[in-house]
This record gives sequence, C-alpha cells and structure tokens, in this order.
Amino acid sequence: MVDTSRGTTLSQNGAKISTTEHALAALVGTEIDNIMIEVDGPEVPIMDGSSRPYIDAILKAGIEEQNAERIYFELKDNLTFEEPSRKVEMLAVPSADYRITVMVDYNSPVLGTQHAQMHLISEFQEEIAPCRTFCFLHELEMLVKHNLIKGGDLDNAIVVVDRPVSQQKLDELATLFNKPHVEIKEKGILNNVQLHFQNEPARHKLLDIVGDLALIGMPIKAHILAARPGHAANVEFAKNKATYKE
Repeated sequence: MVDTSRGTTLSQNGAKISTTEHALAALVGTEIDNIMIEVDGPEVPIMDGSSRPYIDAILKAGIEEQNAERIYFELKDNLTFEEPSRKVEMLAVPSADYRITVMVDYNSPVLGTQHAQMHLISEFQEEIAPCRTFCFLHELEMLVKHNLIKGGDLDNAIVVVDRPVSQQKLDELATLFNKPHVEIKEKGILNNVQLHFQNEPARHKLLDIVGDLALIGMPIKAHILAARPGHAANVEFAKNKATYKE
C-alpha cells in the first residue's frame, strides 16, 4: 500500500494500481480468495462508486469451489487501533463470524451521525455492495479546481451539500457533468442519484473496511467495530495483523 488519499493504492515491482477497495470488497463479499485480476490501466474502474457491478460480473462468470481447506484470520484477544487527530477508533474482538459495526460523524447537519452493521458476510451482496461512495460539495469543488475531475459522469458518487449554494454554481456543476440540471434535494443531497438506503454513506464506509481489510490476505473471523474510519486507518489497522500473535 502506497497511498490512501482518495482510495487505496497498491504497488509492487514499480507498478501502481489505485482505487482497489471496491473490487477487493466484492471478492470478500462473494467469498473468493483465489483469483487473478488483470487491469490495463493505473486504476480499478470506479463504475457506479459501489461494489455491485463487480459482484454482478463475478456471479455471471461463476464461482468454482476448490478442494482445499480455508485458512482464517482468527482472534483470541482484542486488537485495537486509534488515530486521535481524526478521532478514529477501531477494535476487533473474537467472533465465530465476520461482523462489522460502523459509526460515522462528519459534523454535518445533512448526514448527522450514522451507523451501519453487517452481521454475516452473506449480507454483503444485498445490504452493503450497492452503497456508493460519497463526497461533500466543497471536496468536489476542490477536485474540480485542481483538475482532478474533468467532467463527465456525476452518477458514481453521492454529493452532500454542506453549505449554501447559488443557482449559478448549480448550473456550473450541471454543465461540468453534462446534466440538464442539478438541484439540491430536501435532505441536502444533489439530485444526481437516489439514495439506496437512508444510511448509505455509513454503509459505504463499511464497504471500504471490507475492501481494505482484504489486504490481510485471508478470510476473517472477528467483529470489527469502527468509529469514523477511513482508508488510511483501515490499512493501518490491517497492518496490525503482522504484530498480532495467536
């Protein structure tokens, strides 16, 4: 792992591949742990901002069960991680299944405090995989300003409007992303997408945890509890596996 600024970027032998987390989460969600992925480019396609397109492609291709015992990452003691500067707290406790509980709070009156849970990995495909990435409007404007977004499709992210916006600015966004018009919904979300779940941002953060913790390299049996997680914290938490002694 070499970068977690706007996704998880992996590197080996001089090659880099970014935004790996959604595809990795799809593999975990379909319980695939032996696969080769070939990518002809510097990043894994964002698709609609979720893991759902990858889930669909995997199920369409078919899954072959192999005659081999699975080796799990199991805990006998708690594993903790904290990042006080960002108020991030993560805890893994022993469990017979892979469970995740997430809390997110960005001091946003639009999002408020949100929670999401996955009790079994079998829930991932329907309850977590469709949940798309999100960003705040001020982050989107910063990306545009630095030419990190050059226009095109606005349908791969939930945009949270975190401050008053003029009609002129909305018209500029519509032009940038080739939309006939852009407006703010009652709940402070741009009308580019419809929410799949009221707590879709929290569910997407759970999706990111599943994808980032895939870097542990084996299926997990633990209950992960995370407050305000992000890619950097997720990856550092995964690295703790190296120091964990069974």
